[in-house]
Amino acid sequence: MYRFIAGIIISLVAVLLIQLCVNKKEEKQELTMNTALIQQQINQVGKLVVTEGHFSQVVSYRNTRRNYFDIFSANKKALVIVNAKVTVGYDLRQVMTEIDEQNRTVRITYIPEPEINIYPDIEYYDITQDYLNKFGAEDYNKIKSRVQTMMEEKINQSHLKENAKERLVSELSKIYILTASMGWTLQYREETIDSIEGLDELILN
Repeated sequence: MYRFIAGIIISLVAVLLIQLCVNKKEEKQELTMNTALIQQQINQVGKLVVTEGHFSQVVSYRNTRRNYFDIFSANKKALVIVNAKVTVGYDLRQVMTEIDEQNRTVRITYIPEPEINIYPDIEYYDITQDYLNKFGAEDYNKIKSRVQTMMEEKINQSHLKENAKERLVSELSKIYILTASMGWTLQYREETIDSIEGLDELILN
């Protein structure tokens, strides 16, 4: 009788151990598959998100050169019309992430600064110049530098950067949706993201 009971107990323990091993194996396989799926989604997000804008500006350029103890002066001037295409974007290939399988957590550790590119189309009108003060390479470089500064100011006054960030959030939200659906946690700067609105708030601020 004792041996019979002992045999039943041993059999039950063996079944439980086998079941436990099977469950652990299935859980490990599921974890591996989930990790691979998340990594795949992160790789798919890796692209350049760009917002484009167009600006126009009229620039008046004038330069005076004085000679002979400021008795004589030589002038040159030009009217400059600038039409510029501007792009603001994020290279999401530079986004750094960490996958913590043990805690089922994806951490976004780094988001790059936006890339700003200005493509000016500069046209010169009404160019006048004196013989002793003619247009040269230095003048054109000064005009290009002034145009660059003015375009940067226009960008800062516009909504291009905000629009680019909103598109960035739209791409990163794909990672949040996937991790949330799989029971994982998404973090950014040690902050846990529990909604798309939370992701939006963390990144836009």
